[in-house]
Amino acid sequence: MMLIVTDTFQQTNGVSATYKNLRRVARSRNLRFRVLHPSLFRWMPLPFYPEIQLNLQPWRLWRTLNRMQPSQLHIATEGLMGLVARCWCKLHKKPYTTSYHTRFPEYLQLMWHIPARWTYGYLRWFHRDALTTFVTTESMRQTLLKQGFKHLVIWSRGVSEQLISTSHAASSASKLRVLNVGRVSKEKNLDALCVYQDEFEITIVGDGPYLNELKQKYPRVHFVGYHYGQALAELYANNDVFAFPSRTDTFGIVMIEAMCNGLPVAAFNVTGPCDVVEEGFSGVLYHDLKQAILRCRSLDRQAIRLKARSLWSWSHCFDTFHHHYQKSAEQLAQQPCQMQHDEHTPMR
Repeated sequence: MMLIVTDTFQQTNGVSATYKNLRRVARSRNLRFRVLHPSLFRWMPLPFYPEIQLNLQPWRLWRTLNRMQPSQLHIATEGLMGLVARCWCKLHKKPYTTSYHTRFPEYLQLMWHIPARWTYGYLRWFHRDALTTFVTTESMRQTLLKQGFKHLVIWSRGVSEQLISTSHAASSASKLRVLNVGRVSKEKNLDALCVYQDEFEITIVGDGPYLNELKQKYPRVHFVGYHYGQALAELYANNDVFAFPSRTDTFGIVMIEAMCNGLPVAAFNVTGPCDVVEEGFSGVLYHDLKQAILRCRSLDRQAIRLKARSLWSWSHCFDTFHHHYQKSAEQLAQQPCQMQHDEHTPMR
C-alpha cells in the first residue's frame, strides 16, 4: 500500500490536485493508495491562510500510524501533519520519501518578512533523511541543490480529461481575453496582471484572502470564483491568453491545463514558467507581462494543444512516483538504513 501524509487535501490547490489524481490513477490500476489528511481529525483553518486546515489532534495521527504500522510512507508537506509523520518514521526507523511543492521561504519573506534562510534551514532539516525528495522541475532542483538539499528527483504533473474542452469559440470581443486561474492571494502577484484592466478583458478564476482587496482596486476585472471540471475547461478554451504573473510558484498546474486547451501562456521568466512553457511556441516569457500577453496573439493554439496533451498526463506522473516509492523500499531491503539521530521529541 502507498501511504501519503499531507497537510492539504480537501482544498483547491496544486498539492491537493496532485494527490487526488494519484489516488484516482492508483484505484484504476487496483493499487492500494491511502491519504491521511487534517479532515480526518479535528481541525481549524490556519490563521492568515484559511483554506489550509490545521490538525488539532496530532496525537491521533501518531496513534493512527502506530495502528497501521506502515513499512514506509510518503510525506507530502512540511506542516504539522508532515512533522508528526517524520518524527514517527525516525522513532520507528521507517523509510520515507518527501516532496517539495511550495516555495515557503520566498512566500514567508514576501508576506511576513521572515528571512528566507531561516525557513530554508527548517526545510533542509525536514527533508534531510528522506530517501527521495520529489521536486517539480529542473530549475527547482537546481535551486534546492544550491541550498544543500539532497536526493532530489524531478516529478512532473498532469491534466485530467475533464479539464480539456473539445471546442474553441472564436473571439468577437474588442479586447484580448486574458485568463488567470488559482488561489487569489498576495504571493500570486495578481496586481501585475490586474493593472491592465483597461487594456485587456481580464477574468480571474478562484478565491482567497486577497480577493476583496483586488475587487476594490480593479473594478473592471471579472472575478468569477472557483470553477471546476468542464466549466473550467470552457473558460480555458474561450479565452485568448493565459497570464501567470506569479514569481514564486514551483510549477503551476494551471499553466499546463491552459496549454492542453490550446491557450498560450504569458509569464515572467522564472522557476515554473521557464520549465513548462516553450518560449515562442506555447507561450512568451518576458520581463514585461503586457508585452508577453500581446506577443501570445500570434501563437498556434492547435499546435499548443496537441503537443501539451502528448506531454502532460497523470498516468506518467503516477508512474514516476510509484517507481521511486518502490525503489526506496528496495534500496532499504538491500542494505541497512542508517537513520540519523533525530533531536525532535515525538508527540504522544
